[in-house]
Amino acid sequence: MAYKITDACVSCGSCADNCPVEAISEGDGQYVINADICVDCGTCADNCPVEAIEEG
Repeated sequence: MAYKITDACVSCGSCADNCPVEAISEGDGQYVINADICVDCGTCADNCPVEAIEEG
């Protein structure tokens, strides 16, 4: 199951910068993960400074 970004996101872009498959993009007010592209590697969660990314 793909990861998801919670409302705790501060839109820093760290997750998108580190995603190896470019599954993360800037949405309205926070970043979003495209579940169809996400490979569940967890790199985004590991790089999130506010721990706003969790397994979906």
